[in-house]
Amino acid sequence: MDTGLSQSNNAYSLTPHKLVIAEKPSVAQSIAKVLGATDRKEGCLVGNGYIVSWCFGHLVEFAPADAYDPRYGKWTVEDLPIMPENWQYTVSSDKAKQLKVLSGLMAGSTVDSLICATDAGREGELIFRLVVGHCGCKKPAQRLWISSMEESVIAKGFQNLKPDSEYDRLYDAALCRARADWLVGINATRLFSVLYRTTLNVGRVQTPTLAMLVQREAEIATFTKNSFYTVELDCGNFKAIGDRMAEKQAAEMICTACNGGTTTVKTVIRQEKAAQPPKLYDLTALQRDANRILGYTAQQTLDYTQSLYEKKLVTYPRTDSRYLTDDMENIVSGLVKTILSAFPFAENPPVNAARVIDSSKVSDHHAIIPTRELAGADLCALPNGERNIMSLVAARLLCAVGKPQITAETAVTLDCKGHFFTAKGKTVTFPGWKAVEQKHLSTLKQKQEDEPGRMLPPLAEGQSFENSSTTVREGFTSPPKHFTEDTLLSAMENAGAEEFAEIPDAERKGLGTPATRAGIIEKIVKTGFVERNNKQLLPTQKGVSLIGVLPELIKSPSLTAEWEAKLKQVEHGKLAASGFMDGIVEMTGDLIKSSVTPERGQNLFQTDKEVIGICPRCGKPVYEGKKSFYCSGYKDTPPCGFALWKNDRFFSAKKKELTKKIAATLLKDGRVNMTDLYSEKTGKSYDAVVLLADTNPHGGNGGKYVNFKLEFSDKSLGKWNGEGNARK
Repeated sequence: MDTGLSQSNNAYSLTPHKLVIAEKPSVAQSIAKVLGATDRKEGCLVGNGYIVSWCFGHLVEFAPADAYDPRYGKWTVEDLPIMPENWQYTVSSDKAKQLKVLSGLMAGSTVDSLICATDAGREGELIFRLVVGHCGCKKPAQRLWISSMEESVIAKGFQNLKPDSEYDRLYDAALCRARADWLVGINATRLFSVLYRTTLNVGRVQTPTLAMLVQREAEIATFTKNSFYTVELDCGNFKAIGDRMAEKQAAEMICTACNGGTTTVKTVIRQEKAAQPPKLYDLTALQRDANRILGYTAQQTLDYTQSLYEKKLVTYPRTDSRYLTDDMENIVSGLVKTILSAFPFAENPPVNAARVIDSSKVSDHHAIIPTRELAGADLCALPNGERNIMSLVAARLLCAVGKPQITAETAVTLDCKGHFFTAKGKTVTFPGWKAVEQKHLSTLKQKQEDEPGRMLPPLAEGQSFENSSTTVREGFTSPPKHFTEDTLLSAMENAGAEEFAEIPDAERKGLGTPATRAGIIEKIVKTGFVERNNKQLLPTQKGVSLIGVLPELIKSPSLTAEWEAKLKQVEHGKLAASGFMDGIVEMTGDLIKSSVTPERGQNLFQTDKEVIGICPRCGKPVYEGKKSFYCSGYKDTPPCGFALWKNDRFFSAKKKELTKKIAATLLKDGRVNMTDLYSEKTGKSYDAVVLLADTNPHGGNGGKYVNFKLEFSDKSLGKWNGEGNARK
């Protein structure tokens, strides 16, 4: 493709350029500004020895199953498992133009080397490598690795480029993750969709996540509420409580015995406690707080934070670290001053930067913090969601470097007629970081999260109280709480952690990564397995049924967490990529073997709609609607557009109605014998065979509309303009 580089300025063709490839156009523009590449060409920016271009996310994607064999266009159990030996890739039509630009630049003599400037993480590396591989480029490549879009950070990053080969293991992990998800998703989805005759999207990570939701709802549904009883002792200016008892009669006996009696203070324990400041935000912690405090979904929080990152106001969001590196300690005080001038959270707080500094706990990226660009930013111009996330990130930094909250706590044991009661008191003696948090919450018009501690009067051991009164209080055990995105994210992050909690240097477990968890939640909602009810995430009947029929192999959160940990091992060079993929291939094969026929639950996914036949394009059921016979895969991604329209011009022109019986025969056999078809040209009627001329096995191209053809018998009595057999 002609990018205009060599023709518009001969200097471009004579001077070698470095081709910088960013993940998005907006990021490319920020990088180009720092590099002095201001001359705009088609699909790129040029100048100062650099050509800066971009992708649109994943330009190159995995090819669909039918790219390996046309028969995979139809879903059948017999074709499973689908295991590509040589992986193929594809480019969507809306991104093909930009890929052509990149391919032309890589192939041209103008470019002598590449710089990977996609997001500094697993997926960013995959995006870059797939594009370069697809274009067949062998030119040397370097890696830009930055955690902020600030101009000074970008400039420093270009001064510290590393060979991209140093990130081979990161690419290996990314490719393993993508291939594993393709294998499990393609095979498991087709398997269970065909077995149960409805679209059932099954995934390596999304299905175990759904299983956790279903299990929680089962625990709630089967929970038995039990009563318990306590005796409350009123000593005048404070109250104490006794132990829980299962029997009301026993509580009433103690109540009667102690009522009006003398109470003696047996022990008084006073201690000072410090509530340490919270850690800085990683993405999951930010998503949890944004959901709990603001009601944002995990995806909304990621989108808002990503936008703030691209506006240079916060650092890289897709991080799993909650600390800063040692060399950042000297910038913390300046950032605190910047926050104070932008947000009214605190006044001249003490700053303990050492609390947030620990290079050993930072892997790819440090915690999410504001950038120095905040000083000149017009926060009022930000969308409300971005402004709220910005305030959360800023307030968290102030809290994290603040002083502990100090409370004075008193625990008292009392004796009345040989029965013991306890009372506790708490008072805040130094608010510390909590003052910032509470002030921040008040700006968001949120309820104060901490209840003020109850104070006890001065008490001493041996002190007594006369005429204490007693009351029996009834309480009930509480069921588990429904998952919210806050608590589900926590469960995903910690899945599988218990099994390896005591193993030194064990890789971190969890379902998905900070970068992917939001998308996983959105997918199980979009596919109809889960619905949002206020802040709660509740599995639908379809979701419950799916988990009910799936084997443990595919729905176990701990097993999937094992695979996530192995991906980390691949990334760190502790496990070969082939070893990871061998395990996934084996698991996928075992899944197919163990689930060839549905043993139970065949009726769990039945619909009230009658199945007319099976779609020739995708193998899903076809139902009758008001205006058409349509494929049930119309909600898939991408959607199946197969439909037999009742008012189709082919039939109406022949004065025939496309009935349910005709549609069923066409779907079953691909052909149907019809009589008395009307000829518009002759005004006479004829007999013929109508063929469904669509995708295999009936031919055609499977386009937007279904096509039909006519076939005539050799015994025809005569032809009317090539249209059919004449009837007299």
